[in-house]
Amino acid sequence: MVATLPSPTPRLTLAVDGPVATLAIANAEKRNALDFAMWEALPALVRTVEATEGVRVLVLRGAGDTPFASGADIAEFETVRASAAGGRAYEAANEAAFAALAACRLPVIAMIRRFCLGGGMGLALACDLRLAAEGTLFGIPAARLGVGYPPAAMSMIVAAVGVAAAKDLFFTARRVDAAEARTLGLVQRVVADPALEKEVYALARTIAANAPLTIRAAKRAIATAAALPGATDAAELAALADACFDSADYAEGRAAFLARREPVFRGA
Repeated sequence: MVATLPSPTPRLTLAVDGPVATLAIANAEKRNALDFAMWEALPALVRTVEATEGVRVLVLRGAGDTPFASGADIAEFETVRASAAGGRAYEAANEAAFAALAACRLPVIAMIRRFCLGGGMGLALACDLRLAAEGTLFGIPAARLGVGYPPAAMSMIVAAVGVAAAKDLFFTARRVDAAEARTLGLVQRVVADPALEKEVYALARTIAANAPLTIRAAKRAIATAAALPGATDAAELAALADACFDSADYAEGRAAFLARREPVFRGA
């Protein structure tokens, strides 16, 4: 049974279906552009997911068949972002949203269709895995708007595509299609639009069936190796790895392997 959880804004919805939570962007009249209130609300919603018992994977998507995200709400450039102080506050909200996704203790999958632009690209790259529908367009139009891009988000883009490709995307502000996005490393899979939802949730449930403590330790170790948000120190990484070996899930994994059956992990 799907449970709907409270949200600070109707333009972000949160639902839980067994081990999979879905955070959906619901601002269809603006092609899922994110306003300041949405940026501010996102970290709290990620914390809610982390605190919800039994949830093992988070999917970030556009609501229904709407676009993933077309970036920041340009209408706010003349109000919230009209001054340097306002711009800094907006950037801080952006960075907090990206960091919340990147540092989430659960795996986060971006389900991307139609548009993934600007701040929407930042959100997608803060996720662990990205699947896109054929026909999706990607781009970072910062150089066409005269805005500075958050440094933490920049680090995630460089980690995904490399230095030269990041310069190409930023300097030209051009859009790329899903096939090129796959080649660049912006997304891991490209599938036909009608199959996207099925593919994403099948992946989410595959991940959810694996050992949560192992996945948590791996996510932190990878972030640390790549110097990304969510990185930690060697002592914590060692503690996370030790917790796996001390867990009931480790005993269950060994027993299931010897018995040639599927393991049932409890996250403890």
